[in-house]
Amino acid sequence: MPEVIFPGPEGRLEGRYHPQKEKDAPIAIVLHPHPQFGGTMNNKVVYNLHYAFYNMGFTVLRFNFRGVGRSQGEYDQGIGELSDAASALDYLQSMNNNSKHCWVAGFSFGAWIGMQLLMRRPEITGFISVSPPANMYDFSFLAPCPSSGLIINGTSDRVAPPSDTQTLVEKLHEQKGITITHQQVDSADHFFQGEHMDTLTGSVTDYVKRRLTETTR
Repeated sequence: MPEVIFPGPEGRLEGRYHPQKEKDAPIAIVLHPHPQFGGTMNNKVVYNLHYAFYNMGFTVLRFNFRGVGRSQGEYDQGIGELSDAASALDYLQSMNNNSKHCWVAGFSFGAWIGMQLLMRRPEITGFISVSPPANMYDFSFLAPCPSSGLIINGTSDRVAPPSDTQTLVEKLHEQKGITITHQQVDSADHFFQGEHMDTLTGSVTDYVKRRLTETTR
């Protein structure tokens, strides 16, 4: 797993970059949970999402937001972290010019950042949002949401209550031209601990594989 250091808006950002041999392999970035609550690129959900995408043939990058690990800078309320994610995507794209598919996956705080990145970058063709904290952050910027994706959460999530996630999904369902797929994992908590992790990665893999065979956004 190659360690990489690439330029971000506030200095160097530290990442893990996992390329495929195929030059036109699809690409994905994976965004970690809240930096001030112990979130790093080595979080279990992030790590497992990374390998799920890699095992499907994606070239994958996960990285530490500013102020985490060896990434320079300090926490910036999500504004700077969005810029970090844009820099990470720039870096990934610069090494993979022939890629036809670009995905963003995020967990918790990372899901919020990923959805904002989606709004800025029309080349993103799909997204995975795991345990989006719809109770803590405003997702109303998703108007309209530019691409289809999967929102997945646990029914026993006490950090981001399922009812708030359901409200978010219902708002997104009203939009035309995209399809938001929503899955709830029975009795899983915010972090998909125990056997729920396999359910999470299985659901993500099934969804992404199906989307890659379709031609619609």
